[in-house]
Amino acid sequence: MQKINVIYEDNHIIVVEKPVNIPSQADKTDDIDLLSLIKHYLKEKYNKPGNVYLGLIHRLDRPVGRSNDIC
Repeated sequence: MQKINVIYEDNHIIVVEKPVNIPSQADKTDDIDLLSLIKHYLKEKYNKPGNVYLGLIHRLDRPVGRSNDIC
């Protein structure tokens, strides 16, 4: 499972850095998506039973993200 860089988190909101080449939400490719990664993170961290509700407020395209080689 890919590591998520959490920028801010409280009991109502979570802000993360979107990795490059990961879709914000699931698509027809069935590649792992950021929304699913965050749900998994929250479920494990807080030992949540059942499904985790998470609303997406901004959907960035797959290639958008922070690259490690920014000058």
